Amino acid sequence: MDITTLSFIFMCLLYHGGCFPTPTYTTKYDNVNIDQILASERLLAGYVNCLLDLGPCTPDGKELKSNLPDAIANDCKNCTERQREGADKVMHYIIDNRPDDWNKLEQKYESDGSYKRQYLESKQITERKTEEKDMNSSQINSDKNKE
Repeated sequence: MDITTLSFIFMCLLYHGGCFPTPTYTTKYDNVNIDQILASERLLAGYVNCLLDLGPCTPDGKELKSNLPDAIANDCKNCTERQREGADKVMHYIIDNRPDDWNKLEQKYESDGSYKRQYLESKQITERKTEEKDMNSSQINSDKNKE
């Protein structure tokens, strides 16, 4: 085996062994204002319709639509941290505020419903902890007033 072939095999092993960083999706649209989109019925409906093939797509909508199946299949492995946080924010909003759209998106992208289940379980735990904290604070204040 010549040195070139050996070098090629070594580089392939390094790449697949995790020595090189995983490529990420383009960061070209990372500065899109997600809060502005979520606050606008018109903008959010446009993105949802794009993803469901019910309307035209903006350039960033096209990028999202092309990457979404891979991101779902690979648990957003190629997402940057900012993309992961943005995706969670959008998905939480749609689950909480637009459940019909969420169901259509889940069906189109063949999701097994696990993301929604995990999110709702996490949300319940957080709400319970908040309630317990509030109850404890009330109890402490009540005890102080008795003294």
